[in-house]
Order: sequence, then structure tokens, then C-alpha cells
Amino acid sequence: MATVAATVIVPLGILFFISGLVVNLIQAVCFVLIRPLSKKTYRKINRVVAELLWLELVWLVDWWAGVKIKVFADHESFSLMGKEHALVLSNHRSDIDWLVGWVLAQRSGCLGSTLAVMKKSSKFLPVIGWSMWFSEYLFLERSWAKDENTLKAGLQRLRDFPQPFWLALFVEGTRFTQAKLVAAQEYATSQGLPVPRNVLIPRTKGFVSAVCHMRSFVPAIYDVTLAIPKSSPSPTMLRLFKGQSSVVHVHIKRHLMKELPETDEAVAQWCKDLFVEKDKLLDKHIADDTFSDQPLQDIGLPIKSLLVVSSWACLMAFGALRFLRVSSLLSSWKGIALSAFGLAIVTVLMQIMIRFSQSERSTTAKAAAGKLKKDGENSTARREKQQ
Repeated sequence: MATVAATVIVPLGILFFISGLVVNLIQAVCFVLIRPLSKKTYRKINRVVAELLWLELVWLVDWWAGVKIKVFADHESFSLMGKEHALVLSNHRSDIDWLVGWVLAQRSGCLGSTLAVMKKSSKFLPVIGWSMWFSEYLFLERSWAKDENTLKAGLQRLRDFPQPFWLALFVEGTRFTQAKLVAAQEYATSQGLPVPRNVLIPRTKGFVSAVCHMRSFVPAIYDVTLAIPKSSPSPTMLRLFKGQSSVVHVHIKRHLMKELPETDEAVAQWCKDLFVEKDKLLDKHIADDTFSDQPLQDIGLPIKSLLVVSSWACLMAFGALRFLRVSSLLSSWKGIALSAFGLAIVTVLMQIMIRFSQSERSTTAKAAAGKLKKDGENSTARREKQQ
């Protein structure tokens, strides 16, 4: 099985990393030469360039693995997707939630201007992390003392963003696992809070800051709930690369930013209440195996990602043949050893990418519970100080 997986993952990895380095190079040149002259022009160019890389991963979901993404949303909300700035608030259910978001953004026409709040280590990932940095993703250290000003500055930079963007925020702070759920339940019981069954307790500081700084120029919050049907295995990066399909149900509800409360504490409570409702919605999904309160929307299967990947593959094949003809790389033991070393590097990078996406590698349950407790203590201290 490992040999079969390697024969698939390594060629895909070579294609992704070589094309990604080309994209990174173009982004770097534009960042140095164009951005100082016109940030607006840089962003428009980067949107197109970044999409050439992101579409490869969309292709992986749509065409290679054949993941079925079913979207449940009212017609008005669905029609506005991609036509307005939006803060996307989602539960963090599987290892590829971010990829599901990219697929929805691609269908909505805003893939190149989709952003996310991510942990700082993500920007050091070769190719994908570098491209996110050039695309103005927001990277935090998961320490509010360090992150507060970073988040504020990053959000304010988005005020003059020229195209409709989505900013994804996973307020649970980590991916869902049973161990983390148990820790969240224990914390909720100790604090007299509603005990979650399908979600983790949201950490609201980042959300409150986002609402505070984006309220004037972002009209909507997309409340996104992800669920995996009982009959489907949970999707992972490894399953995607192996071409193994899954099914993901996505429930979307649009909230107007102007309807949110004014005070920070009320906004935080709004977020907590939202996740209590999300928990109930997931209870209903478990019972019905679907989101029956909203109509199923057709997101189609566009060929754009297939054309982009095919074009990259042709360019890479042509370039490799020309290079081998000129260099005679495989005609000597030194050249063969160098080629083997290159393949080993790609294999290691792909393993890093897969392992980085796994739920087991995210924040531990103990650490997550500790952060929740600290947040609760800080919140109590703030209330006592105000009183």
C-alpha cells in the first residue's frame, strides 16, 4: 500500500512543488517591483497568480479524489457568495476544512482573494505557506499578548482590498477530536456553561477584534457548519492524494454585521451562542444525516482546475524533457544520485504537508483546555475590573 501511495503522491508532489516555486517566484517579483508602486495592482495580479496554485488543490478535491461537497443554504445567501466581503466563521471538523472553503470560494469566484487567520508556523511551509504570506494571510502565535496588535494591523490592511474577499476564522482554535471534546466538556461543566457535544468552546478574542475592526467595511458573517455523513469516511490529505473519495455537508447561514451587538462582551456572547446553536444543528444532522432546514444548492464541477493542472503538467513535462536532453542528467551516477535526492526531498515535503494537516498534530487536548481556562480567568478579571 505504501508503494502504491508513493507512486501517486510523488508525481503529484513534484508537479505541485515545482509549479508552486514558479508561483512563489512570480509573487516575490511582484511584491518587490509592483507593490511599492501600487498595492491595488499588486493585489489584483497576486489574486490571479495565487489562484494558479490553489486550483491544483481544488483539482485534487474535485477531480482526483472526487470529494462530494453538498452545500445547504438559502438562495439569497448563496447568490451573494463571492460578491461581498465576508468574515467566515466555521467549526473545524476535518483535516481539510480549509480546502473545502477553497472549493466554495472557487465556485463563488473569489478563490484568489480568500484569506484566513492561521498559526504562525504555517507561513514557513514551503510553497503553500510562502504563497499564503504573499497573499496577506494573517499569521498568529496563539498568544493574545503578542497577537492583538498583529491581528489589528492585519485587519486594517484589508480595508482597501480591491476585490471581494473571505476571511476565514476558526474560533475553536484547534481541530476537533474526541480528546479535545472531553476537555471542552469538562471545562464547560466546571464553569456552568452549556456542555458541547459536537463542537469545541469558541475562543472569542480574535472574533471580537475582527468584528470591531471590520464592522465598517465587511457587510456579512457567513456562519459555516461542516459535517461528515455517517456513511462517509472523514476526508484527510492522505486520502485525497490516494484518490479516495468522501462526502462533506456544508451548512451556510448569512448574518448581517450591522445586526451584531456593539459591546465587546456582547459580541463574545453572540459567538458563544452561535456555537451552541451550531451544536444543536449538528445534533440534528446526526439524527437526519443531512441539513434539512436549508435547500441543497448545486455548486457544479467546473473544469477550470482541470485545465490549470493539465497546463502545468504539460509545461513541467516539456521543461523536464528539454532539461534532460540538454543536461544528460540520467547518463551518470552523479546525475542519478542527484535526481534521487530531489525525489527524496519532494517526498519529505509531502509528508510534512500531510502530517501538518492531521488533527492529531494540532493543539493537544490538555493545551486546549489550559487555554480555555486561561481565557475564562482573563474574562472574569476584566468583568471584575469594570465593576
